[in-house]
Amino acid sequence: MTTMTLRMDDADAEVVRKYAAFEGVSISDFLRDAVFEKIEGSQDLADLRAAAAADDGVRFSLSDVKSELGL
Repeated sequence: MTTMTLRMDDADAEVVRKYAAFEGVSISDFLRDAVFEKIEGSQDLADLRAAAAADDGVRFSLSDVKSELGL
């Protein structure tokens, strides 16, 4: 397992310690989750931008969809 170091001022570190304790998780688990949430959020944004760029503007009403599905 790899160890990574994060530097922050004492006030920020105390906020992180208190929040992790409040959530009932270790600081390591809290920071790992935060990093991966950030990565996932960035990927979601990239996916949204790609979808918006590929959008041809065609929309279908609910009744059109139901009709197409035979409902």
